[in-house]
Amino acid sequence: MTETANGPEQRCGFAAIIGAPNAGKSTLVNALVGAKVSIVTHKVQTTRFNVRGVLVEGQTQIILVDTPGIFAPRRVLDRAMVQAAWSGAADADAIVHLVDAPAFARALPAGAREPDANAPAARDVRKVMAGLRDHGLRAMLALNKIDKMPREDLLRLADYFDRTGDYSEILMISAARGSGLDDLKSRLAAAMPRGPWHYPADQIADLPLRMLAAEITREKLMLRVHEELPYAASVLTESWEERRDGSVRIGQVIYVQRQSQRKIVLGKGGQTIKAIGAAARQELSDILGRTVHLFLHVKVQENWASSREHLAGLGLEP
Repeated sequence: MTETANGPEQRCGFAAIIGAPNAGKSTLVNALVGAKVSIVTHKVQTTRFNVRGVLVEGQTQIILVDTPGIFAPRRVLDRAMVQAAWSGAADADAIVHLVDAPAFARALPAGAREPDANAPAARDVRKVMAGLRDHGLRAMLALNKIDKMPREDLLRLADYFDRTGDYSEILMISAARGSGLDDLKSRLAAAMPRGPWHYPADQIADLPLRMLAAEITREKLMLRVHEELPYAASVLTESWEERRDGSVRIGQVIYVQRQSQRKIVLGKGGQTIKAIGAAARQELSDILGRTVHLFLHVKVQENWASSREHLAGLGLEP
């Protein structure tokens, strides 16, 4: 850390990114940090626990908390994910409610004062708004994906959210394109309290290596078999062995709920799991800067999504 960073103007705090599933939270955190710290796929509910990315803006260190999507929970896993999201928000110095602007615009036609209550996008956003009120929390609003909609629709959305009086300010961004992110960084930095940095200047994430490795493999799994196995799988790192030659041997288990799902993950002649392992191994080697020996096994555990031990391994509290 530089001499300046240790000076009296030093600031540090937490900023929680909350929103409905698939609003783009992980993409935003990765874009702000400038590196991949949270897995991103086109499937909703990708993030299952709070992932922290570390951003330095001037003399301010901002710990970004990428939270699971907030939705109506049905399973024990769902409830734990939503609880993790609100816990991350309650503990933060600043909150950003991220909204998929094009999706919400379709729920709020031109001339309408209120969104269509039956539209999924409207329900998801209103659920978060109600949660903020219930928890007594104040948030910034970030309208995301602005590159995918006309300006007049964007202004209409901004007017609607301004009329609610629920937000301290409204920002317009594109996490994928980088539009508006400099302004968002400045606003977050200004919201952080004075205090020492929590992490070294060159650290970009706070995620145990075992969990990071499991997340990387889960991403490759979801990208490979998302059609057949959208949410029924989980990955846990069971062993991590540092070798004398500087390499690391990682043993992981992919848990599924049924035998038929195990066959999908394995693929014909084991080709699918080999491809998943190869992709995960390559990315982990790049991240860790050393050779990775990755060994994957698939186990059937029907109740993994409600197992307290399994949820604890994912960093969740049932």
